[in-house]
Amino acid sequence: MEEAMDHDPHHTDPAHHRAHQGRAGHGTRRGGASWPTAAKATLHCLTGCALGEILGMVIGTALLWGNVPTMLLAIILAFLFGYSFTLFAVLRAGLGFKPAMKVALAADTVSIAVMELVDNAIIALVPGAMDAHLTDGLFWSALLGGFAVAFLITTPVNKWMIGRGKGHAVVHAYHGP
Repeated sequence: MEEAMDHDPHHTDPAHHRAHQGRAGHGTRRGGASWPTAAKATLHCLTGCALGEILGMVIGTALLWGNVPTMLLAIILAFLFGYSFTLFAVLRAGLGFKPAMKVALAADTVSIAVMELVDNAIIALVPGAMDAHLTDGLFWSALLGGFAVAFLITTPVNKWMIGRGKGHAVVHAYHGP
């Protein structure tokens, strides 16, 4: 017996079909995601986070702000830049702003949060890093070292999420692997 097809606009939208097709190729509960896919998703996320965080740290440090306001600005800008990278990618793929924003939030929130938690914890725990100036090697080594550790910790998180159709698996439906 043949089922009746649902022809409402949602189900005839090519983006809807790409979403279902795209998820299948990027890991499922049975197969999981590959390490290269997870690393690529993490690197994409880290790029936006790093730009935002570096900008926030530079602004706060240059303005001689205290540690807490500088770190808050860096975290806010990391989320803003991280989401923006994904948002622009799915907008270019033809998705409207509101659905694209939902995709960006779904794709990046956990990844950015883990990255920021790890990176900022490292910066806070390295003696003198929060008081270092832009011209100090300690400032840059703590910041960049934090990014490296955050990448290593966030990649397995992204692998797990993509393997379950979450996180960056949502983005892949719109702009490919």
